[in-house]
Amino acid sequence: MKKVLAALFTATMILAGCGSSDGGDSKSLVVYSPNSEGLIASTIPAFEEKYDIKVDLIQAGTGELFTKMNSEANNPVADVMFGGAYSTFTQNENLFEPYTSPNNDMVIEDYQNKTGYITPYVLDGSVLIVNNNLIGDLEINGYADLLNPELKGKIATADPASSSSAFAQLTNMLLAMGGYEDEGVWDYVKELFTNIDGKLASGSSNVYKSVSDGEMVVGLTYEDPSVALLNNGADVTIVYPEEGTVFLPAGSAIIKGAKNMDNAKLFIDFIISQEIQNVYGTQTTNRPVLKDVETSDTMTPMSEINTITEDIDYVREHKDEMVEKYKTIFAEIESNK
Repeated sequence: MKKVLAALFTATMILAGCGSSDGGDSKSLVVYSPNSEGLIASTIPAFEEKYDIKVDLIQAGTGELFTKMNSEANNPVADVMFGGAYSTFTQNENLFEPYTSPNNDMVIEDYQNKTGYITPYVLDGSVLIVNNNLIGDLEINGYADLLNPELKGKIATADPASSSSAFAQLTNMLLAMGGYEDEGVWDYVKELFTNIDGKLASGSSNVYKSVSDGEMVVGLTYEDPSVALLNNGADVTIVYPEEGTVFLPAGSAIIKGAKNMDNAKLFIDFIISQEIQNVYGTQTTNRPVLKDVETSDTMTPMSEINTITEDIDYVREHKDEMVEKYKTIFAEIESNK
């Protein structure tokens, strides 16, 4: 009897082990994501249907999810982190499993997985949004045009010290107007914020809303909500700065020690497949990362935009000093009024 019980116990443990690891029979995947409902709705059901895998989705803010992953590092709950700023992933490399999808070569070269663990899947660009009813005869084709005295107090922006989209605009204009380390570019920043006249929006959403609602002529914002406004019939124009537009990638990665490793790899492959990238380009307001992909009529083709590439590592390392420099300039402008 003891031998029988021992054999049964051993068999039970083997089966339990098979059930807890990804031995190829797993039909589940746990995904953490800060993404919008539109992006989630375009991705998760399609993945579940294609692979007959049930996705357990936990949604929260990027910071909250990274805190959660750090606390769970010794016993991970999730298999994939789907979404979040690229720079946040690079600051937490220890949380992720090395993996490069076979679809990586189809991605635009600047946005391919070159870290060995972060897979970019959509891009968001820093753009200008213009109210067509208020612009009149003024020409706005890029950053230089924002210094027009007729726009004083009519330019919407959030605070680069507290808003990620406004900080992205700051680094975009620094790069586009001469380079991060060019002191002359900070003269442009001073002139621009003098023209902004202290009118900082309380958040990134208030920037594009104030332009759409006719409160401001032009706003420094990002592409995703601007395209959404166009899709909803707003009388606005999206301007990609002629000096150069930076597109920043959203990242995804497999969590180190993922219990459903094979399914996690399938998910990474899926989000940069031709199939789902065409959906992103035509049915959402997110810009795809593949070289050859369909996009909606309201999304300007990448080939028609003067794109420039941000040095993500440099910006991450110098972010604090950039913010402090901006804050000093802004305080000086306000004190001189």
